[in-house]
Amino acid sequence: MHDAIKEEHGLVTNGDSGISAVNQPAQAPQFVQLDQVWQEPPPRKQQVQESLPDYLRHSPARRDYLAQEARNQSLGLAGEQFVLSYERWKLQHHGLPDLAQRVEHVSVTLGDGLGFDIRSFDLEGNEQWIEVKTTSFAKDTPLFVTRNELRTSQVHADRYHLYRVFEFRKQPKIFALPGSIDRHCQLDPVTYCASF
Repeated sequence: MHDAIKEEHGLVTNGDSGISAVNQPAQAPQFVQLDQVWQEPPPRKQQVQESLPDYLRHSPARRDYLAQEARNQSLGLAGEQFVLSYERWKLQHHGLPDLAQRVEHVSVTLGDGLGFDIRSFDLEGNEQWIEVKTTSFAKDTPLFVTRNELRTSQVHADRYHLYRVFEFRKQPKIFALPGSIDRHCQLDPVTYCASF
């Protein structure tokens, strides 16, 4: 990743501090004011980008901090628990305690293959499926989605929401992308499953 891109997403690090920043166990900071966490999503950028030269794309010393952070299960689970608390607070705050009690962390109770993590409700009582993606870095840091998450967002666009939790280790904030993920984000295939 170019240094300018790293700097833009808050990924400039000194040596191994980048590794520790993405691999360390996570928990939400205490005393977060939930009424101040909601943010507007960044706009989708329409730009043509020059591809990286081969020597930059295949450098053996290159560390992909975003991929490492995405694999940090502690950070992912902490982000899901943070959104779970937020959704329950939101419904309680709007006088809907019965709905707040029905919010479910389905990736824990039913398994993580559903294409979303939390079943919640909007203020009219309509079911919402929430996929949570958490980063310790800036608002517009790229994220990884699975083929199943993308397909679920397309087939169930009326109830699907991707919640991006960012700046998690400092002061967590959230924005939502409702509907199909590809409506909001430019998707680049980065992994292939090679099977025999």
